[in-house]
Amino acid sequence: MSTPLLEIQGLTKHFPARSGRGTVRAVEDVSFSIGPGETFALVGESGCGKTTITKLILGLETRTAGEIRFDGLDIASGRAANIRAYRRQAQAVFQDPYASLNPRIRVRTIVAEPLMAQGIGDRASREARVREVLEVVGLPASAADLYPHEFSGGQRQRIAIARALALQPRFIVLDEPISALDVSIRAQILNLLADIQDEFGLTYLIVAHDLALVEHFSSQVGVMYLGSLVELGATEDVFARPAHPYTQALLASVPRPDPDHRAPVAVIRGEIGSATAPPPGCRFHPRCPRAMPVCAVDAPGRWSLDAGHWASCHLLDPALGEQPRMEPVS
Repeated sequence: MSTPLLEIQGLTKHFPARSGRGTVRAVEDVSFSIGPGETFALVGESGCGKTTITKLILGLETRTAGEIRFDGLDIASGRAANIRAYRRQAQAVFQDPYASLNPRIRVRTIVAEPLMAQGIGDRASREARVREVLEVVGLPASAADLYPHEFSGGQRQRIAIARALALQPRFIVLDEPISALDVSIRAQILNLLADIQDEFGLTYLIVAHDLALVEHFSSQVGVMYLGSLVELGATEDVFARPAHPYTQALLASVPRPDPDHRAPVAVIRGEIGSATAPPPGCRFHPRCPRAMPVCAVDAPGRWSLDAGHWASCHLLDPALGEQPRMEPVS
């Protein structure tokens, strides 16, 4: 197995509650790694901590605890040299291309902005690099003279991708990169991302709600619930043999074009818990159709299913045997 490019160990982020009382436990003891050239997907309901993790990785938030290592360097240490080197190698493409591009400046400046921020090249070399990356994402050189409002949503996302490529990064965070786009052009953007990953050997971390996209696009997947990672493994293994009841429910909720298909498990009920006062024990137990009394008391350990595939669930503990089930809240 290759040495990971990105390593996350025990990553934790707490915010003070807006009311001034209590603490929001947005991310709690999350660990995973991404190898060079891989695509790692984070999935889960809104509010489960996915975007907070990406902000921590990009340095837009400071960690409460844990380590973030990129190519062996601790980027969360605060050392200026580490952070500056990392920012040249890690970029992001955000969900909404209408909001992530400055409407008041031309595409030429938008794409060249990372180069200027890093003090790379002169005006002529930056101009050449802008033309080069616009061609990579399928836009003509004349696009550099226009403003963002003169493009469609798909073209704007291509501009955002061009900006991310300007510094020749090794790692790109994709935060819901196609969810704001028309269905007719989502496949085009996904194909573009796959092509440039192959061409430049890029490593991706993708945040997504679309499980079909995740199954098609990622090599590894981490399933999050209320700030914690509950299952992780190769995408093929997780989709074929989901072990955590939450993962099973997520996959069962994906519509299938088959009138005879019946979901294998009950759809989860109730609302996601509060990150200010998460449930004791397993955080999913109030909604779990297979919860046992121990789930309300003790946090489950991580149980390995296959190489690299684990889930955090008491049902996988052979020492517990068949325990009486609890009724999930409605």
